[in-house]
Amino acid sequence: MPTMKSLRSFFLRRVPILQWGRKYNSKKFLSDAIAGFTVGLTVMPQALAYATLGGLEPQYGLYSAFAGCFIYTIFGSIKDITIGPTALMALMTYQQVIGRNTDYAILLCFLSGVVQLVMAVLHLGVLVDFISVPVTIGFTSATSVIIGSSQLGSLFGLKISSSTFFDTMTKFSQNIQDTKFPDLILGSGCIVALLLLRKLKDFKFGSKKSKPTRNENCANYVLWLISTSRNAIVVVACSVAAYLYETNGSGSPFRLTGKIKSGLPELNLPPFHTNVNGTEKNFPDMLSDLGSSVVLVPIIAVLGNVAIAKAFASGEIIDATQELITLSFCNIIGSFFSSMPITGSFSRSAVNHASGVQTPFSGVVTGIMVLLALSFLTPYFTYIPKASLAAVIICAVIFMIEYEVVKPMWQTSKKDLLATFATFLFCLIIGVEYGILVGVGINIMFLLYPSARPKVHVEKLVTANNKHYVVITPGNSLYFPAVDFIKNSVAKAGVLSKNLPVVVDCQFILGADFTAAKGIAALINEFMIRKQPLYFINTRKEVASMFEGVIREDFKYFNSVNELEKCIDDEKYLNEEEQTLITSPNDDNCQKNAQLREITCSISYRKNSHYESKI
Repeated sequence: MPTMKSLRSFFLRRVPILQWGRKYNSKKFLSDAIAGFTVGLTVMPQALAYATLGGLEPQYGLYSAFAGCFIYTIFGSIKDITIGPTALMALMTYQQVIGRNTDYAILLCFLSGVVQLVMAVLHLGVLVDFISVPVTIGFTSATSVIIGSSQLGSLFGLKISSSTFFDTMTKFSQNIQDTKFPDLILGSGCIVALLLLRKLKDFKFGSKKSKPTRNENCANYVLWLISTSRNAIVVVACSVAAYLYETNGSGSPFRLTGKIKSGLPELNLPPFHTNVNGTEKNFPDMLSDLGSSVVLVPIIAVLGNVAIAKAFASGEIIDATQELITLSFCNIIGSFFSSMPITGSFSRSAVNHASGVQTPFSGVVTGIMVLLALSFLTPYFTYIPKASLAAVIICAVIFMIEYEVVKPMWQTSKKDLLATFATFLFCLIIGVEYGILVGVGINIMFLLYPSARPKVHVEKLVTANNKHYVVITPGNSLYFPAVDFIKNSVAKAGVLSKNLPVVVDCQFILGADFTAAKGIAALINEFMIRKQPLYFINTRKEVASMFEGVIREDFKYFNSVNELEKCIDDEKYLNEEEQTLITSPNDDNCQKNAQLREITCSISYRKNSHYESKI
């Protein structure tokens, strides 16, 4: 029965606002308000662009941008993180919406939250650890290329619809002669302006050698604010230009976003049935259509969110379970407001951090700004040129292509480079979901190979009494994939050692299974037939118990080299000539064989407590 103290501890841990809320003050509110406002200026143009990228109407980007802000304020553990639509989630949503309808995006959002909640309850956040950094690099780089290429149509003023990278490039090349130069000029100008404004924050007034004055600090802050609000500035400027064209009666030369539904989204249950091209689809049908994305989308979302949390944790311990719970609530509740799948945004979190955010309350300010935009600004969003939104997306993803890691990977770990390139290529060729599965599969093979083919070190040593023996050191735990390999390696070393005692050093064998024990039993039997001693040293208690349970009295192991060498010095062994006579089938040696067998009958693996030491 839980006590009041344990319940209080649970709620304080799982509802972080109860901790920082008690220390909240007006100074923190001012910092959070500035940060939330700045992030709001960033998220609105991005949300419209990502909805278009996801194959949805622009308002769905704003629907996806506010619920997570409020939920993360209550349950979030990292003050810098902002939850909402991202380019990656939009791309994965597009692959499920194309040829269908918006209901699939909303249902995917709900199911993503459910899967994340199940992962949190079962503490399955460890699954994210199977996606290594090289695989993540290949995945994000490939998705950046896919996302960037998908915007070429809008950038060049073309009306093309595609599903894959190669399909996009094919249709783009086939229709490039229909380029609308006003859109191309506007889009290219927007890209240049965004890149220049991005660099503006690096310019500082004042000397590096002296402390900046108050005016210089104000000027630097203004430059930084302009730089971080560059998306909003560029989109607003382009929208004003398009609006002036429209009101002058000449008509806009640009392709515009078009009419956007105004007002707040309705509160509805996620769609568990829909109609696609006149065909009724129930929940099992929709679930079947979504396929593996029901699992992959939430895992990718968690991967991104945890990565952002680690980046902004400032040395604090990350509670991955808490982040899972929070992200699941953001998606589940967001689906009731027609949201597509959402996760943490690195770019907006960076803006939040740089704005001096103090607590997650900044999300409330950002969420309110999105709601106000939905209520009052949607008529003006109609005039946003598609080329400007394409420029926003391209400038957001172009820096996600991590080409700079290729050289250090090549110099340090070529197998990681293989995983990166395989993930990158398969994401482009067959799709991002399958590409990341291929990358994870390659990683798992790299992990399993050392278990099946561990390194085996062989060396020849001498005791204090000048008796030689061979030491074999396997470099990994002993489980069933490696049994035959280790068994054959030890047997081969025993044969080549010309009947010297063989010692298996188990210092790196942290565990073993029943198959391994049976394999070692067969190995001991082979050595006994050859009348060749086989010993074990540095055997862990659990490994020794496993072997003794199968091999029993024939398994001999020692704790120290001194005990081992004393046993070797006291034993009597056959020389090479005698061993040859025993194993030779030549009838001329029968008499000598019989004599030698009488000698060797008295030689046994003595189970002497003075020599044998058990852990």
